Amino acid sequence: MGMKIGVIGAGSWGTALANLLAGNGHEVVLWAYEPELVEEMTRQRSNSLFLPGVSLHPDLICTGELSRSVLERELVLLVAPTQVARGLLSTLAPCWPAEAVLVNASKGIELTTLATVSDIVAQTLGAGMLEHYVVLSGPTFAREVALGLPSLIVAASRNEQAARLAQSAFSNQTFRVYTSDDPVGVELGGAIKNVLAIAAGISDGLGFGHNTRAALITRGLVEMRRLGRAMGARDESFSGLAGMGDLVLTCTGDLSRNRTVGMKLGQGMTLAAILAEMRMVAEGVKTSESVYFLAQSKGVEMPICEKVFEILHRDKPAREAVLELMTRELKAEYA
Repeated sequence: MGMKIGVIGAGSWGTALANLLAGNGHEVVLWAYEPELVEEMTRQRSNSLFLPGVSLHPDLICTGELSRSVLERELVLLVAPTQVARGLLSTLAPCWPAEAVLVNASKGIELTTLATVSDIVAQTLGAGMLEHYVVLSGPTFAREVALGLPSLIVAASRNEQAARLAQSAFSNQTFRVYTSDDPVGVELGGAIKNVLAIAAGISDGLGFGHNTRAALITRGLVEMRRLGRAMGARDESFSGLAGMGDLVLTCTGDLSRNRTVGMKLGQGMTLAAILAEMRMVAEGVKTSESVYFLAQSKGVEMPICEKVFEILHRDKPAREAVLELMTRELKAEYA
């Protein structure tokens, strides 16, 4: 029997997941910020802004009224940019359904506070909400999910029942969901991989080869694990779908917005010019700042992420950053 589900955010990922849930037989209400987008999705059954060429399920309900996405909902899916999540959840707190499971599919760390989305949830909806909180993350481009191409993802929660509920709600013949009890690790993997994808894009834009990209991915995984350990995550989470899986996808796939940002930087464009021509959010740009300051606060060495931060926000030339990485003090691989 279908569930009553609300989806907050009608970008490419939010729309793809809302469409998938409607196709699974759930009653789904999708909230969009843009009035013109609500009208298009309602009348034309399409989202040309963020997911062009994909027909929306006829039963998918679209709304511009934020509260409607949570009222009487059994599961609420958060797919808004991390930097606006606090404002949305604070607005919704007075009408939040107490027993609803909150599934977060956003990937990032809040810049002003260095808070993860789980921290934001606890601070806006109360610490008890973490017993109903699930992180959904993995190697999934929205367009491929929307087209029904086989995809795998992980639902992580400290509450096994909540994770299994999300697993059941989302799973179908083309979308396979695994469960995990390490939401911290899954959340961090989803955030940090965006920063590393920018690094991989810079490498490609500079004309470097497969050797460089493979090294970035491998050493980037080490950096993920370092910060994860400092924040209580388990190492194995970074070897799974939300760690290595998502890292490989976003560092190599042409649909990766963060890799695209990096590639254009490597080719000589300024960050301001790149962002000005992008409609969708590349979470890694702001997350690079969050990760940099979070690593410093935890005393964690993350040299690749540090150089991405310096290139994006301190105007360091990309080739100079590469030289600094390559000429660092020599050490053992797992030192």
